[in-house]
Amino acid sequence: MSRGLVNKILLFSSVDGPGNRTVIFLQGCNFDCLYCHNPETINICNNCGVCINSCPYNAISLENGNIIWNEKVCKQCDMCLKSCKNNSLPKTSYMSVDEVFKEINKVKSFISGITVSGGECTLQSEFLISLFKKVKSIGLTAFVDTNGSVPLYNKKELVDIMDMAMVDVKSYDPKEHNMLTGMDNNVVLENVKYLASINKLYEIRTVIVPELLNNYYNVDMISKLLSSLNPNIRYKIIKYRPIGVREGIINSYVPSDEMMNELLDIAGKNGCKNIILV
Repeated sequence: MSRGLVNKILLFSSVDGPGNRTVIFLQGCNFDCLYCHNPETINICNNCGVCINSCPYNAISLENGNIIWNEKVCKQCDMCLKSCKNNSLPKTSYMSVDEVFKEINKVKSFISGITVSGGECTLQSEFLISLFKKVKSIGLTAFVDTNGSVPLYNKKELVDIMDMAMVDVKSYDPKEHNMLTGMDNNVVLENVKYLASINKLYEIRTVIVPELLNNYYNVDMISKLLSSLNPNIRYKIIKYRPIGVREGIINSYVPSDEMMNELLDIAGKNGCKNIILV
């Protein structure tokens, strides 16, 4: 039976796709974004045990060389997160499709669908396929929130069963993208083109990070690409915010409203018809 490594499940969200949605965050990412707002989702726990002594509630233990997290006594203080040097988290669980579906089923009457995020959820594509089949059997929609690094054009079974994808295009320039994430953006851009061609691209998102990225160039080029594919696909331009970001890695700040409005104008002049500033 397919199992996924789950970071957490958010039963209700209004910002992860259309309508009210349940969001499943999977653990593990192949990007190491310098401004990552959830760095604890990047790596898989290496069972080093450092977090054990940091937990004031004895919710973490080491058994047979493996970290064990006791959810029942955990108070969500996140001291384990603060002590981890591995960009990971002990509070993850391998869950079966049935176990995740049980959580979704609790709120099925109040949601329009699910969105699976990460980390990078498409690294666990077999789990996604099994989960989406079960979710869609009860009339819910299934969205993927992805960094676009996994070639979805080679994942026919996953693409066929999912309804839509939301893709991060973090930088248009491949060298800058590599500097930011550790990988170039060739597959990302190919995914964008492919998903748009089959009407399964819900939105593109770009985070604006002053002093780190060539933000005006990125928005200019990404919006030109998007408008050439389908100007009605949503383009979400997001302010960088230092919440959750690792200290000492970048020197940036929240972009001004003036800057964001200038970027909005650029995307609009390039033909995008559905632009959101966040």
